Amino acid sequence: MRERDVVVSGASIAGLSAAFWLRRLGWQVTVIERAPAFRDGGQNVDVRGVAREVLDRMGLFDEVKRQNTTETGTVVVDASGKVTAELPSDGPDGPDGATAELEVLRGDFARTIHDHLPPGVAFVYGDTIETATDGPESLHIVTSQGRELRCDLLVIAEGVRSATRARVFAADEVTQDDLDVTMVFGTIPRTAGDDDRWRWHNTTRGRQIHLRPDNHGTTRAILAYSPGDDLARRGRGDDLAGRGRGDALARVRDRYADAGWEAPRVLDAFDASDDVYIDQLTQIRMTTWHRGRTVLAGDAGWCVTPMGGGGASLALTSGYVLAAQLAAHPDDTEAALTAYEAWMRPLVDDVQGLPRGLKHFAYPQTRTGLALRHLAGKVLTSPPLKPLAAKLTQVAETKQTLPEIPQGAA
Repeated sequence: MRERDVVVSGASIAGLSAAFWLRRLGWQVTVIERAPAFRDGGQNVDVRGVAREVLDRMGLFDEVKRQNTTETGTVVVDASGKVTAELPSDGPDGPDGATAELEVLRGDFARTIHDHLPPGVAFVYGDTIETATDGPESLHIVTSQGRELRCDLLVIAEGVRSATRARVFAADEVTQDDLDVTMVFGTIPRTAGDDDRWRWHNTTRGRQIHLRPDNHGTTRAILAYSPGDDLARRGRGDDLAGRGRGDALARVRDRYADAGWEAPRVLDAFDASDDVYIDQLTQIRMTTWHRGRTVLAGDAGWCVTPMGGGGASLALTSGYVLAAQLAAHPDDTEAALTAYEAWMRPLVDDVQGLPRGLKHFAYPQTRTGLALRHLAGKVLTSPPLKPLAAKLTQVAETKQTLPEIPQGAA
């Protein structure tokens, strides 16, 4: 059998997972990434459910665990910083809870996979796909830098706002559900008052402030609020720079002017930080994740957002399942991609189905709403209901058996 070629667009968790497993199966793998170099930045992600087994099959479980952020638990605090509730957790060595055993920074997680890729994976940085034309024998790809590639498969793993997805799939095939939540992420200096817990503060007008420890001597901060402002467009999302950055952060500062707690510290630090990222939470829903020789993986196909959780776990799992199904159907790409979708979709549907009223509970607008949320939080984290609350953090769980890569396929 001739050696097959795959182009993976996006050096995301999903893209790197697909590159890892397809190269292990003997495919020639080229990864195209629009950033000028590998991106190490990012906030907390975790590995849960079936993704833990995938990580173990990669031989990277212990390596990822060594990248733990040092976070030991999650607490809700009031305006003075006093703990009012503690979210259920099995502790830093447990698989579930708001803080779990494999709690790592996105950049550390991606770097670990990148550094353990099988030999032979080629990377092209600072480029994007301009056209992808399916022909009778192969897929013809032309990039913005003029490269021409022919391949047997294109994996689009570019994230929620994928440009290549828009070139392959019609607009009416992609549902983009704006959750009306704006989130601003950034790395800020650590202070003596920071500890090893995720500290979470809610205030009126639907505003949240989060501080989380990391393993690099800094603190990861998040400002999240609803109704949102769609600052991702104003500040250009992960390309936040120049005048767009200033306008976006000025809007955030106005929104948090009277938020209290650590808001002034976070706002001042964001002004000086070089890795601020703004996102307007948007779920992606599609009736199919493949067309011809093109397939979607990770957020490009089914972004679940931080409100759903488990995005990194689903992304990691998708790369393995895709490779396993291609190995199981070596002469029928359509059958392989259909089987990939059939296995992954129940996991995605489970996470995307957000509980009714979740946004109103998470982002109370008034003092009365805030008091009711505080009361509900106390009840949910009370000893009798802790097992129920803990189930809310369980994602990427499945009763399906993880498909095996056939012996001899690698």
